[in-house]
Amino acid sequence: MSIVALVVDDSMLIRYTVCRFLEERGFVVESATNGLEALQVLARVRPNLIVTDMQMPKMSGSELITALKNNPETARIPIIIVAGRGSGFDESESRADFAIYKDIDIQGQMEKALDTVMGKSAGQRGGK
Repeated sequence: MSIVALVVDDSMLIRYTVCRFLEERGFVVESATNGLEALQVLARVRPNLIVTDMQMPKMSGSELITALKNNPETARIPIIIVAGRGSGFDESESRADFAIYKDIDIQGQMEKALDTVMGKSAGQRGGK
């Protein structure tokens, strides 16, 4: 059984970096460039993890999280926020399980976030 992650970010570079990081750890990765696209993906896929930017066009990360938490089918999916330090990201956003910053070692932070959110075994899975 594969573990699916949904990566939502309007930055192609961040999306690519996070997607590759997760794929290297055995995740099947879906991606979207904003919250509206993410909701379209969620109509056909039920991920085990969502990694989202906060500042995006069309639908922000905060609006996406609200939509996720209001839907009983997606309310329990762990969420990792990826935010720029100067983005005005509110650290009191308590609905997410973990927050990392774009301008510092993303991979190191993602490793910590995965351990916290998915359990220690997530990063150690062998085989696909």
